[in-house]
Amino acid sequence: MNVDETTWASTFARDGFVVVPGVLTPPEVEALCAEALHIVRGERGEISGLTGSPTGASDAEVLARYACIHFPHKISAVMRDALAHPRIVDVLRALIGPDVKAMQSMLFVKAAGKPGQAWHQDEYFIPTRDRSLVAAWIALDDATIANGCLWVLAGSHRRGVIYPTRDHHDDRFDHSVEAHDFPHGDDDSVPVELERGDALFFDGYLLHRSLPNTTPAGMRRSLVNHYMSSSSLLPWRQPPPGVQLATWDYRDIVVVAGDDPYAYKGTIDASTPFVRSSQVRPTA
Repeated sequence: MNVDETTWASTFARDGFVVVPGVLTPPEVEALCAEALHIVRGERGEISGLTGSPTGASDAEVLARYACIHFPHKISAVMRDALAHPRIVDVLRALIGPDVKAMQSMLFVKAAGKPGQAWHQDEYFIPTRDRSLVAAWIALDDATIANGCLWVLAGSHRRGVIYPTRDHHDDRFDHSVEAHDFPHGDDDSVPVELERGDALFFDGYLLHRSLPNTTPAGMRRSLVNHYMSSSSLLPWRQPPPGVQLATWDYRDIVVVAGDDPYAYKGTIDASTPFVRSSQVRPTA
């Protein structure tokens, strides 16, 4: 490993996250922002959840109608290229190892006045067998405390515990469940403010949340991709009938680095892209 890679790995092991400045260039960020607009205008093919653009609506107004674009890499070559961006892959190799696969992409919008997400751990939603899940959270706008940057509980990944969840009714957050009963308080958390093009890489067990965008105007867009070791099975979603959970390996994946030891299984196209309205509070 070079000096940067050693620093990334040691910081990540200690804190559960590491910030890498300037992962994307300004033109690359602009291309992703433009692509998000093409997607919500229905210009990149079929995507569930689109509600149509009001006549005369500005680009910002159209995009702000949605909270998140799920699996944009399925219908956009620009998003697909970002999934395996060389500078992102360099960091992933240092954090995960030589063989890396991706299973999910999401582009969050969070327009002015929109809520954040309560405390949660990504590994609760995307289980791995070897604790190798890593999120790459890429700022497409400057992410600040005012517009709803991520807050993290440094070191909360180290126990390797998936904490229980419960329903909540806190209007600051758009998700219906929150993690709880963990040995950390809100006062222990730190904000991760980023400039556009910077990336936050964090462990699947790290407790994190975001607060509302309290600015009078503008968006806090971010592209969030999830990765793991290709050497680990991915027991995500329900296994097909007759397949034991112990051997289930979800194969809707993209190999972004190295080899796939399970390539003989082939891949599937199971996840379909969809958009989530900014007006709808999820029920699960």
